[in-house]
Amino acid sequence: MSNTINNTNFNFPNQKSVYKGKVREVYNLNDELLVMIASDRLSAFDVVMPKQIPFKGQILNQIAAKMMDATKDIVPNWIISIPDPNVAIGHMCDPFKVEMVIRGYLSGHAAREYKLGKRVLCGVSMPDGLKENDKFPEPIITPSTKADNGEHDEDISKEAILAKGIVSKDDYEVLEKYTRALFARGTEIAAERGLILVDTKYEFGKTKDGKIVLIDEIHTPDSSRYFYADGYAERQQKGEAQKQLSKEFVRQWLIENGFQGKDGQVVPEMNEAKINEISDRYIELYEKITGENFVKSDVSNISERIEKNVLSFLNA
Repeated sequence: MSNTINNTNFNFPNQKSVYKGKVREVYNLNDELLVMIASDRLSAFDVVMPKQIPFKGQILNQIAAKMMDATKDIVPNWIISIPDPNVAIGHMCDPFKVEMVIRGYLSGHAAREYKLGKRVLCGVSMPDGLKENDKFPEPIITPSTKADNGEHDEDISKEAILAKGIVSKDDYEVLEKYTRALFARGTEIAAERGLILVDTKYEFGKTKDGKIVLIDEIHTPDSSRYFYADGYAERQQKGEAQKQLSKEFVRQWLIENGFQGKDGQVVPEMNEAKINEISDRYIELYEKITGENFVKSDVSNISERIEKNVLSFLNA
């Protein structure tokens, strides 16, 4: 009995393999369906924390599902069903080996590069005279590709992607079109909630019949950066830090306690109060991003609940 879910060990019908990522576990059923389970694991600085956060998996899975549903009219996606609060089931796809990162503002990685004097990021020019968190004249697409070990993303230009044959020219143009359309829709949704969608990433794959679809998660606090719209202009004018809505608060707590994922550093102890605080913050993120009250799922036995709900879907 546990009120969080860490590792899973299911054996579903026609199961061929299991991929275990930092926070998700993906079951391959007969090379046709994927069962993606969002655990309650917390990752920061490419390190999985020793303790899980109650309801985190449900929160990320349900935000992603709502955002997929809110964009399915402009971009097809991989999802078939959400049979459980922590589970998405969808079509198996061959993923493109690039992440389509799109930035509406000079923040995060782009701002750090800009401060070093760079004015070209992933082959895209950035105008002179910007301050951190200023809005770009137009959103810029700055793709990244996974290193072979899968641990870190690496900047890459469109030209290099095409030259290396990572994505064909025709497919890449579709990815660009979808990325801009998704970001425009995400920006509209955020504005309705009093938020600014600053930057985000999208991942795509191809189904067996060759259709390009949206995969993974979108517009979650783990994959996107949001600012509060109220007071944004005043803070920029005064040169103040922007009020953010993301899991940045976890990273800041870790930094304050001497941890940035570097060799020799020890993850600080998360006591029960800190774990509950992080859980409460994630619930706040959910409610702000979706505009809906968060309904906690039954956590008396999460593994049993997930197995029952997945088998019920598969049997149907």
